[in-house]
Amino acid sequence: MMPSTVDSALIAARNVSLVLGRPPASVEILRGVDLDVAAGDSVALLGPSGSGKSSLMAVLAGLERPTGGTVSVAGLDFTTLDEDALAVARRGRIGIVLQAFHLLPTMTALENVAVPLELAGEGDAFARAAAELEAVGLGHRIGHYPAQLSGGEQQRVAIARALVGRPALIFADEPTGNLDTTTGASIMDLLFARHAASGTTLFIITHDPGLAARCARVIELGDGRIVGDRRSA
Repeated sequence: MMPSTVDSALIAARNVSLVLGRPPASVEILRGVDLDVAAGDSVALLGPSGSGKSSLMAVLAGLERPTGGTVSVAGLDFTTLDEDALAVARRGRIGIVLQAFHLLPTMTALENVAVPLELAGEGDAFARAAAELEAVGLGHRIGHYPAQLSGGEQQRVAIARALVGRPALIFADEPTGNLDTTTGASIMDLLFARHAASGTTLFIITHDPGLAARCARVIELGDGRIVGDRRSA
């Protein structure tokens, strides 16, 4: 585990375990993970398929409850909150970008990005959504539906949606997995640019060492345990 002070830790995970299923068919996914992530950092979680990367992200984001251990994000102990409280806690704190874009097909790009703000009761939802789409280079496509957008454009909409609430923490789980190499590279350039501009903490889940090397810190996961943790040169 990299050294980190309590004051600077946006994420603090202690002895986190995750077991899925029931004996004798249960599977141990995470095995005693300890992890601190500082505010404003860029972190890559690197490891092969099946190493537990997406499961760890889900636990840290409050989407999956750990079997054991504790997880605190921005000073809140996620392991003590019920589902409704977790949903409220994520709002404004955490944005998530996934490999699948998960856009609502009956809504325009503008409406998709405005959804989290509307759910939060923000009065300027559409103005902020339009500004965020402009920031990701889609100001001219705000009235288009997902089916009218390319894969790269859909992922840009997903990034705008994740960022529009100005969260302190962005999780990106294999965000270029459904894109060609050129489009994927441009999406990652965009994510890092928005990270630099907004000062959010960026936590990328990947199996690509080249992508991981772009982050300030690289954490390697193997068989549900942290097996490497280093700062990039």
